[in-house]
Amino acid sequence: MRMTSLAMASLALVLSACGGGSSSAAPAPAPAPAAPTPPTTPPPQTNQPPETGLPFLVKPVAQFDEPWAMTFLPDGRLLVTEKKGKLKLYDFKTSRAGDIAGVPEVAFGGQGGLGDVVIHPNFAKNQWVYLSYAEAGQNGTSGAAIARAKLVLDQAGGGKLEDLKVIWRQEPKVEGQGHYSHRMAFGQDGHLWVSSGERQKFNPAQDMNTNLGKILRLHDDGTAPADNPFADRGGVAAQVWSLGHRSILGLAFDAQGRLWEHEMGPKGGDELNLIERGGNYGWPIVSNGDHYDGRDIPDHPTQPQFTAPVITWNPVISPAGFVIYSGDRFPGWKGSGFIGGLSSQSLVRIEFDGVGAREAERFDMKQRIREVEQGPEGDLWLLEDGSQPGGRLLHLEPRG
Repeated sequence: MRMTSLAMASLALVLSACGGGSSSAAPAPAPAPAAPTPPTTPPPQTNQPPETGLPFLVKPVAQFDEPWAMTFLPDGRLLVTEKKGKLKLYDFKTSRAGDIAGVPEVAFGGQGGLGDVVIHPNFAKNQWVYLSYAEAGQNGTSGAAIARAKLVLDQAGGGKLEDLKVIWRQEPKVEGQGHYSHRMAFGQDGHLWVSSGERQKFNPAQDMNTNLGKILRLHDDGTAPADNPFADRGGVAAQVWSLGHRSILGLAFDAQGRLWEHEMGPKGGDELNLIERGGNYGWPIVSNGDHYDGRDIPDHPTQPQFTAPVITWNPVISPAGFVIYSGDRFPGWKGSGFIGGLSSQSLVRIEFDGVGAREAERFDMKQRIREVEQGPEGDLWLLEDGSQPGGRLLHLEPRG
């Protein structure tokens, strides 16, 4: 089923939907068919989101410089990426954030910089950590990349990356600083799933000679599995699981192993999609939003050969970060999805019904929310999106 609001978002709201980065400066082409941070984390700011009316307590814990993503280690410590190119290790026992050395150089600007961080399913044995980031190319181009490295921690509260190797790149690198996407998730089968945005270039989302505008399924070393739906085509097409995507900033698996993703629409039309093998989700041929210059884009129902979103938002929520909750601290929310809202400054709860979904609640956080994670104890954790004075790490606890 699909839920769509009839109200249109204002232009200012839509432009903020791209997460504060650069937006497409020119009208779309006609679519073809087919400063270093000290080791001690500064104290959180006092502009705590008001708790009135929220069903949870909101506790600021730490503050980071433009944080983008986070992941918990088995020992309970937290890795946090900062967009300018730092990887931080936060220790809740000491309230300190140390630096992890050896991070690759990033192309910082617009929506580009250091992005996602995940650990390997067998991290306890191999210590592998995966980083996504914007990588500079020639003549002002850039593209997303993923590097794998061994995380070696020290007694001082920091550490380093060893044996770093780039295992995947967007092809081709293009001009501009938007729509890298570069979210990662490991599936139950041990494969690495990657979102690759269409870099605000529209038509590559339908072009199987590029891996832009696609969701990719890879081995943990970055190679393409032989049972991928387009493996027989070779090249970057062999990486592709689904196509026709715009800017995917959330990937999450439910308890049944189904992959869900959300992506930002153009001028309206944010989406939540259930990802199907070989599915084509229609961008830029169809969308429930419009071009920034006001030109209409045909809605999904007009071309049913494309896989339609399960939910669309209009006005947009500007989705960022995504977790499907499996803990016990919020028992009534087990199985719910939680999406951070940038322009909507919200936390959005999604209820799933098999292959259907609906927005169940929206919590006003008064700040742009970049990332959502579930902690080891089953609490929810958020990262604010901000550099002035900084994005806070927020701990959500049940009331009572």
